[in-house]
Amino acid sequence: MTHHAPDATVDPIYDVSTAQDLDYYGVFDDLPAADRQWWTRAREFSAGLETRMAQHWEHAEYPVDLVRKAGGLGLLTDGVDVSEASMETLSPMAAGLVNMETSRTDGSLGTALAVQGGLALRTLALFGSADQKAEHFTKLATAQTLGSFALTEPTHGSDSVSLETTARLVGDEDSGYYVINGAKKWIGNGASGGLTFTWARVAGGVHDGNVRCFMIDQDTRGYRAEVIQGKASLRAIHQALIQYEDVEVPAHAVLPGAKTFKDASKVLFATRLGVAWSAVGHASALVEAALSYSKQREQFSRPLASFQLVQERLTWMVSELTSMQLHVRAVTERDIAGTLTGPQASLAKYHNTRKARAIAQVARDMLGGNGILLKNKVPRHMADIEAIHTYEGTESVQSLIIGRDLTGYSAFA
Repeated sequence: MTHHAPDATVDPIYDVSTAQDLDYYGVFDDLPAADRQWWTRAREFSAGLETRMAQHWEHAEYPVDLVRKAGGLGLLTDGVDVSEASMETLSPMAAGLVNMETSRTDGSLGTALAVQGGLALRTLALFGSADQKAEHFTKLATAQTLGSFALTEPTHGSDSVSLETTARLVGDEDSGYYVINGAKKWIGNGASGGLTFTWARVAGGVHDGNVRCFMIDQDTRGYRAEVIQGKASLRAIHQALIQYEDVEVPAHAVLPGAKTFKDASKVLFATRLGVAWSAVGHASALVEAALSYSKQREQFSRPLASFQLVQERLTWMVSELTSMQLHVRAVTERDIAGTLTGPQASLAKYHNTRKARAIAQVARDMLGGNGILLKNKVPRHMADIEAIHTYEGTESVQSLIIGRDLTGYSAFA
């Protein structure tokens, strides 16, 4: 028996993926031309990827070829100064727009950007030696080499400062080597080949007890990584559970600029704003899907868009999306001016991922039964928002950072 797809009159096909640039207050109307060009480049890269990413998401496949293509276009650098790689450095605004647009297409692609550029490349840029940068910087910036940032552990997430992975110094700090033991979890690119920037507590030497960062080739003996299975979110990027079993690395594998846990925090602070931008991308996709669907779907012989309840819901969604856009524009302007504080970045992340979650619930409901089909993208974004709501600091931790800033009292260690 030959099987044919049902005629569109039997099972209508709805276009819920066309970008509509819903910017009710014109928050992005006055962007510099250079920033807008990067936004356009990100959109051109993402064009036509909806169907492919839905398939990768369903089958938990990581499209490394797309990551490398994005790297070749300069889209993965996340505002890191890449002039030494003879590449154009994105402004903080351009970096945010690229993150937003990539996430609007697919959350796994947005996370790949955050991991490769926001975490791995930024770590090397901030703390690497001249020799380390000469060997690896350009390859990481273009995704010729995949990079990962290994801080979170199976038993230490929000309290990552308590990490238990150790780096025992053998010999002296100039000519000796380190033996690393421990485990890391949720590490994007950690089992995909490439370099893993591993944060571990040093035992021995003048840095005894301090947390430092080690650049480890994933082919190193004793480095064991497996892709985490059974995820309900960000299924089109591979995250790893890593075990370090007497992994020996030379002294020159240490990033000289990373001397304490505060240095790891500097990387996370820089990327927290990126998560807020990513949330705008997800929310934009959801509002666009709900609006497009409401115009195309007919019930009771009328388009859904003509009903009062639907218009009220769309108005609410656009109002929340506009609030999110205002947040990222304001904090990014502060970042450009050099006045952005950690708690302000936390507030942007706290606000935007919460709003994105709420928008996702309404969008899913507005698409009815069609809202659970992956091809209609709403369930993918709904699930992926759950991940960005958690990573780079949970809602609870962000609120405590902001609360400490407001009150002067620390409610956590």
